[in-house]
Amino acid sequence: MLAVLAPGQGSQKPGFLTPWLDLPGAAARLRWWSVLAGTDLVHLGTEAGEDEIKDTAKTQPLLVAAALLAAEHLPMYDVALVAGHSVGELGAAALAGVLSPEAAVTLAGLRGREMAAACALEPTGMAAVLGGNAEDVLAAIEAAGLYAANHNGSGQLVVAGAADALAKFAAAPPERTRVVTLKVAGAFHTPYMAPAEQALSAVAGGVPTANPHKILLSDRDGTAVASGVEMLQRLVAQVTAPVRWDLCMATLADLGVTALIELPPAGTLAGLAKRALRGVEILTVNTPADLAAARDLTARHGVAPGAEPTPQFRVVVAGTGGSFAPADGLEEGAEVRSGQVIGHITTKQGPVEVAAHETGVLTEWLAHHDDPVAAGQPLARIGGHL
Repeated sequence: MLAVLAPGQGSQKPGFLTPWLDLPGAAARLRWWSVLAGTDLVHLGTEAGEDEIKDTAKTQPLLVAAALLAAEHLPMYDVALVAGHSVGELGAAALAGVLSPEAAVTLAGLRGREMAAACALEPTGMAAVLGGNAEDVLAAIEAAGLYAANHNGSGQLVVAGAADALAKFAAAPPERTRVVTLKVAGAFHTPYMAPAEQALSAVAGGVPTANPHKILLSDRDGTAVASGVEMLQRLVAQVTAPVRWDLCMATLADLGVTALIELPPAGTLAGLAKRALRGVEILTVNTPADLAAARDLTARHGVAPGAEPTPQFRVVVAGTGGSFAPADGLEEGAEVRSGQVIGHITTKQGPVEVAAHETGVLTEWLAHHDDPVAAGQPLARIGGHL
């Protein structure tokens, strides 16, 4: 199985889009998206310096546009799974068909402007906490009145909050850790971003959505989301909620992902994956020169093309924790209907039904009889033809 990942803020580099503008139609596409984003994406991706592209209001639409621009030159119909880190989720949602590219870029522009405005309200910031015992680090973060904003896995947490509290935390870090202050505008993915969440929520009801045609993971809990409306709600709420990239990588492992491609500006997510996902083939796409290797990887790990329509998959996830039991007699390969009960989760309050979200074929059980499951854990994969 092949996954395509869209990076988040902090991965941008000056001039990283320059080689992409040599591709037919790329510059015109960026100029159109610039109108929607309210900022000059061509300038930002080619001529702007490091300080200018660190501006949250400009960086966020730039990153979403970059991911979508590169993906247009890949055989995305053979990609089974997509995910994005922080603002990269907007790009991933577009690649999965939940949002149009235009909606994703527009929302990224609004998100960036509103988060930048929220950062200006009071002095806040972020810092990476490297190493240490995870439980001890989380306890120290809470005791300092700060927030764990990003759980990136591989011994890396990002702490965020008031600037003075961050300074005290860095001066006396938890045991066996190293704290590195990040050059960001404020405390992203914390309650300090509540004004930005409210601004996004005010327009979200008018944004057209569709259900994803690929497995689409959510940063909130690493689960696959089957509803376009739900995914948009999660995208809005994620502005103030921590990014659980560690759980996304755990889901990649649970689903048996064998290869992944990180879209430009690539490197950060690939580095995390190399430490957490042993045996997975990883490719970074940073220039058009990388596209041939990406197409080769897709041919080897993606959905095989053929005369039949491309199969699409949905992952059914647990709505609560407990002990899972598949429906009696329901085997892999069986046809299931939308709304059909495919199993039960036994909880302290009683059994909870698990239903299929779509009509299709039960291609794989991801949990089995009497397996303990957590809320949001993948239980089964359903395939069909769209």
